[in-house]
Amino acid sequence: MQRGLIRALRLVGLLETGRRVELRLRMGQPRALPGAVILGAQKCGTTSLHGYLVQHPGVIPPLRKEVHYFDLNYPRGEAWYRAHFGRTEEAGLNLDASPYYLFHPAVPARLHALLPDAKLVVLLRDPVRRAYSHYWHERAKGREKLEFADAIAAEPGRVASAEARLADGSLDRSADHQHFSYLARGRYAEQLERWFALYPRERFHVVRFEDLVREPLVRLNGVLAFLGLPAASRVDLEARNARRYPPLDPATAASLRDYFAPHNRRLEALLGRSLGW
Repeated sequence: MQRGLIRALRLVGLLETGRRVELRLRMGQPRALPGAVILGAQKCGTTSLHGYLVQHPGVIPPLRKEVHYFDLNYPRGEAWYRAHFGRTEEAGLNLDASPYYLFHPAVPARLHALLPDAKLVVLLRDPVRRAYSHYWHERAKGREKLEFADAIAAEPGRVASAEARLADGSLDRSADHQHFSYLARGRYAEQLERWFALYPRERFHVVRFEDLVREPLVRLNGVLAFLGLPAASRVDLEARNARRYPPLDPATAASLRDYFAPHNRRLEALLGRSLGW
């Protein structure tokens, strides 16, 4: 009953957002593009950070947190995207936060073509914990029916074939790639390398999820400084999307730590810092 109510409320919210977008398009007011984008990764605190940032008076929130233009809604066009943001004469930083952007192979080139000067925020988390949190997110949504170990085993067959087709544009979208990419999304280095090939490193601000949880105000103010905004002092720092789920089987956890070890070392070399995973 509660899950059905939540889905109904979300649908109402999406419909209302759609109506507001259409109204803005009809009005024809000049709309700004975002100056900053939270790219992801999914289940790494993007909702919490977005919630903290939009409390700042210097940030103009989008009509909805996840616009998903460059991944799921690209055919809708630039005018549709702009309709989610503030008017061009409004003072403030417009913000997009869509955590599939980091992982989707076509997004870096698309985003760079429209937003070559954007500031890009990336949140990363212990990939074992991220994968398990992602799995329970999909279970809660009713999309995942397999047990965790079976879902991990099934992932290559579900995800790999879509990657190249999404990259070359021959496939518009893939639900399996978006929802069942438990391990692939935690291979952060291979994703960041695509972005670093297009944007200079100084355009990125990388935050560990674990640090955001431990000291949210410090990390928020680090992001604000990167965005050129004054520090915040009074912010509701309640975590968003926090969820309890059963403990991860120790043998599965150990196996995944072995799997991710070389990917984590590759990431540390890329970023030039230790991440503690």
